[in-house]
Amino acid sequence: SVWLAARRSGVRVPYPPLFFHSRVSARDSQLRAFFARKSCAEVARSQHTSRRCREHDADSPRPRRRPRLSSTLDRVCCEGLRSLWEVTHMPASSAPIAWMNGRFLPAAELSLPVGDAGFVLGATVTEQLRTFRGRLFRPHAHSKRLHESLVITGIDLAQVRNTSGQLLALRIEDVLQAAAEVASTNAALGPAEGDLGVVIFATPGDLASQHQGHSGSPRVVVHSFPLAFGLWHTAYEQGVALRRVQVRQVPDVCWPVQLKCRSRMHYFLADREAADREPGSRAVLEELDGTICETSTANVLVVHEGVLSAPTHALEGVSLAYVQERAAELHLPWQPKRLVAADLASADEIMLTSTPNCLLPATRFEGAAVGTGKPGPIYRSLLASWSEQVGVDIAAQAAAMA
Repeated sequence: SVWLAARRSGVRVPYPPLFFHSRVSARDSQLRAFFARKSCAEVARSQHTSRRCREHDADSPRPRRRPRLSSTLDRVCCEGLRSLWEVTHMPASSAPIAWMNGRFLPAAELSLPVGDAGFVLGATVTEQLRTFRGRLFRPHAHSKRLHESLVITGIDLAQVRNTSGQLLALRIEDVLQAAAEVASTNAALGPAEGDLGVVIFATPGDLASQHQGHSGSPRVVVHSFPLAFGLWHTAYEQGVALRRVQVRQVPDVCWPVQLKCRSRMHYFLADREAADREPGSRAVLEELDGTICETSTANVLVVHEGVLSAPTHALEGVSLAYVQERAAELHLPWQPKRLVAADLASADEIMLTSTPNCLLPATRFEGAAVGTGKPGPIYRSLLASWSEQVGVDIAAQAAAMA
């Protein structure tokens, strides 16, 4: 539309066949506004020039010349077209793609400088989504949590620059659209029955101490990978084992519980400790006062006499919130409360909710059976409801793709 408006006004603008092979995002409206602000005066001048040329041509036998594009408008158009290209164009390739700072690129070419603060300091906020039948599941719930993490860390999407150094003024919606494009493009390259994990992460950019005192602009990345169904496909029927560990959850005085970040050394150490005590088990993290929080990869949910309870002080899980919706549909009582180890030891059922595997039963806690030692009826009802809603048998998919 920008190109057509310029051409119709008599301005000479190069023909951009790329547009017909690329998808225009929400950035298109911003770029139209950009052109309107920057080039209205130049377009008006070009129209006046064009009118004078036509009057002169009527009295002159010389071949009619079209008005040339002014240098200012030429620069504005080229910058705008280049920005639109970088934000919307997806490389035509049979290989997976990724997205970084407004540009789609082959996933194999995606890289992060070793001097980026996200790598040096672990100062990275992140969200992991998954697809069902190639489409992102609950993207807006993930974007809400991502926005909260960005606000907490002060990483400003509006300060993201492209490879030419231009400000992109990105919004959460732009990142979500890029994630949807990465998901749909890469899902089409894999088996029809498979699905993807899609990761969004953002860093503050180059660390000044490793770049001669100059800090960089933020980096925002989207990439995907095939879900590793082989890691959990048996857990839907056999369950997983949980262990208490000495490693504790990071207290709120370090960072708030609602921040989802990549600083996860405590998770790594906790799972190592749990595996040393019982191979294959997962760690349950507690606060300093013994309050149960979560595992390293999932929210915790317990059942006592038909009532479901989740810890009141834990990261707000997108999958946990969806299970709560499914529980409401099934008329299952839900009562969040403070949980301690004794609540897990006496539970009729324990479940873990997380993005990749959705809902798993925990059938052992501290070496003892949970309930009957087998996945319980409430777990089965919730998993069946989730599968029905997304149109995928979650457990059967994992078994088939393992």
